[in-house]
Amino acid sequence: MVVGATKLLASKGLQATSFSEVIELTETPRGSIYHHFPGGKDELVLAALDEAERRMLDAISAAGQVSAETVLQAVVEVWRDLLSTTEVTTGCAAVAVTVATDNEVLLDASAHVFETWTERLNDLFTEAGLEAETARSFASTVLATVEGAVVIARAKRSLEAYDQSVALLGILLKALKA
Repeated sequence: MVVGATKLLASKGLQATSFSEVIELTETPRGSIYHHFPGGKDELVLAALDEAERRMLDAISAAGQVSAETVLQAVVEVWRDLLSTTEVTTGCAAVAVTVATDNEVLLDASAHVFETWTERLNDLFTEAGLEAETARSFASTVLATVEGAVVIARAKRSLEAYDQSVALLGILLKALKA
């Protein structure tokens, strides 16, 4: 149910991620979703944000401490692969929640996802040799650039803007290391 909700958030947005949609996608008995998420849709969305956070952390942590270039490549490939395999119809669950709600709890949860990803990238870039302040700024820039590029790619249904943005991140990284 949580994985299904994560997929729906990323592909259809917050409003379309209803219990009914999750039940249909996951073929879950209706009673199960109410049993596991008695707090309603918000509780399910919070669990889906946790799932999205974990998936990205797993993907970028797999890059290890090889090099800053490898870390950057791991991040951009996660999104490029997702965009490619879904024919540019899927985005980020945390972005979907952020732009569609004024619920403080959900906004805080989205902010936590972005902060956790930024912190992990910061750690990996620091371990790969970037100075601490540079690593933190570059981590934030990578996340903001990639997330924005995903949104634009999805809107245009094309990877062109994504690939252009990623190329510039590589150039920026080389300049930071010089």
